[in-house]
Amino acid sequence: MSYAPTPQTTPSRYRERARYDRETVHRILDEALICHLGYARGGHPVVLPTTHARVGETLYLHGSTGSGPVLAAGPAGLPVCVTATLVDGLVLARSALHHSMTYRSVVVIGAARLVEDDAEKRRGLNALLDHVAPGRASDARPPNRRELAATAVLALDLVKVSASVRDGGPNDEPEDIALPHWAGVVPLRMVAGRPEPAVDLDPAIALPSYLESYRRPR
Repeated sequence: MSYAPTPQTTPSRYRERARYDRETVHRILDEALICHLGYARGGHPVVLPTTHARVGETLYLHGSTGSGPVLAAGPAGLPVCVTATLVDGLVLARSALHHSMTYRSVVVIGAARLVEDDAEKRRGLNALLDHVAPGRASDARPPNRRELAATAVLALDLVKVSASVRDGGPNDEPEDIALPHWAGVVPLRMVAGRPEPAVDLDPAIALPSYLESYRRPR
């Protein structure tokens, strides 16, 4: 199954990098820890980093009740563009022009709605916790009514969606191949360190199993 390309999700350059299959899109969204939410405020573009979580074909975005996107989300929803990017490597070419990166990214365009139903809001917040560390939602005190009122969740349906994937090495010009400059890829990856307990943590509380070998899904 794939998302249908639209004029808004069809790139004007490097169309060969575009991906519309759900598996690619879901994997990128599920691995990325941070996304960027773009919207218009007062006639000016605003882009904010935030956390997200995918539940089926819905993307939940974390916010606060006083944040700009939440205040701007009316009954019809807030027109937004959400992007998530994973950098997998540095591509060093012989020429300055052909330097690049290996990456995977997703762009989602649509109208984000404010989640007002308490049950869905709690599901969204639990998904946001489990997106950071699977199993964390059941291993933390749930928000009370005051905390729930101060926290906002936006929901964005995955309809207008595209992914972009750049892999492989440098694309140097044939006449540059013999130049005496190193060319290749420097792989990059996120590696989790050993969890560090809070200074006031009860020593009797053991490290949860879901943190013993923490890694992002891919």
